[in-house]
Amino acid sequence: MTRRKWVRLDNASNIFLAARSETDTKVFRLSAELDHHVDPQLLQVALDITYDRFTLYHAVLRRAIFWYYLQDSDLRPTVTPDNQPTCAPIYDADRTGLLFRVMYHQNRIILEIFHALSDGTGALWFLTDLVTEYIRSRYPQQPDIEDTSTAQLIAQPGAADENIAARDLAVDSFAQYFRRPSTTDERAAEVEVESSLTTTTKVFQVTGTRTPDYRTRAVELTASANDVLTLAKAEGVSMTMYLTALFFEAIRRSSDGFGRSRTLAATIPVNLRQFFPSVSPRNFFATVRVEHTYGEGPDDIASVGRQLEQQFRPKASPEALGKKLRRLTRVERSPLLRVVPRPLKDVILRGLNWANNRGLTVSVSNLGRVTLPEAIESHVGAMAFHVSAVRPQMCVMSHAGLLTISFTSPFIETDHIKEFARYLTDQGIAVTVAAARVTEFELAEELES
Repeated sequence: MTRRKWVRLDNASNIFLAARSETDTKVFRLSAELDHHVDPQLLQVALDITYDRFTLYHAVLRRAIFWYYLQDSDLRPTVTPDNQPTCAPIYDADRTGLLFRVMYHQNRIILEIFHALSDGTGALWFLTDLVTEYIRSRYPQQPDIEDTSTAQLIAQPGAADENIAARDLAVDSFAQYFRRPSTTDERAAEVEVESSLTTTTKVFQVTGTRTPDYRTRAVELTASANDVLTLAKAEGVSMTMYLTALFFEAIRRSSDGFGRSRTLAATIPVNLRQFFPSVSPRNFFATVRVEHTYGEGPDDIASVGRQLEQQFRPKASPEALGKKLRRLTRVERSPLLRVVPRPLKDVILRGLNWANNRGLTVSVSNLGRVTLPEAIESHVGAMAFHVSAVRPQMCVMSHAGLLTISFTSPFIETDHIKEFARYLTDQGIAVTVAAARVTEFELAEELES
């Protein structure tokens, strides 16, 4: 009998299991649009090759008395049409299954992943390799594409053996970097430890009508990446902070008034690989919280963006992130917490997640500009990603000069998205909109069409 490899979930992944719900499945979606309709048979061939390269994706999720763990399996993934609601549940505690799915719709290749398995960067590596293998099969006459995984191509100097790190189930970058104290912690001491759990300010919460069957409301805006970047640069802020400020403004304009809750807060994930070299596709990120209180100073988008930038930069420094994560790792590995049974840990984490959500208005995530291998660039157009959401969420990425801004929400209302798009068009930026149908009326229209 072959002994299965297994590894405990890292500290970033446990919260996804405790906090998942019918509304927020903790699933996210990445997609790439091609210059032709997808051939399902060729996509299956590409998936088989890519799957063998990423052994992490062979894992299934198991439960033990004290923790969850990933265990390798002999399961094989099968390509399917995209005929489910976006970000539909993947993990089922009563069924052993892989933690991702690959789908297609017309000219779009789609990857959905349960967040406990991987983060956006790790998933992007998988999708890039998948699309590369597909293009190689679809256009065998073009010059051969170098047979190198994306994780290796973008590995940063100083990383461990990329060939192992990109594929090995057991690589835990959190443990590698944050188990021991660091001399840099003293330099980060003056940076206030941010957490929505400790805020005393009442934060504005977006409310609305829940979708009928808890499916995620998803709307995609597409615009020129260069045009939006020019707007941000003109105000002296990064694109992420500019779009976050615009997100706040769109919510302000679409609301009936903040009442006493005039503070809007956002949580923004930071890819730790840019500071701590790693090519493991497992979760390796931290979050930073920023906020703005309206009525206490300049409230225009440019001023809010600059204020958010001033909050974000010191909190997102490697010193501040390292100190925060070393502290969290010590707590997670404390002898007392390690002997707490897993079901009780889930209850504790679920409560902490609920309290954390009360201090947040929105979430914002930016995967940045994606550069694909040269041989496939001309065949791939817009790329997009979005996540299931317990609150309004904005996800951003760009490719081929196209910026895709994806909004998700547990509510059917889209007023804040309309205000967001209206502002961009008022600035002379052309915006296209695509939306998934969620209400009974919209779904009935889809069946009739």
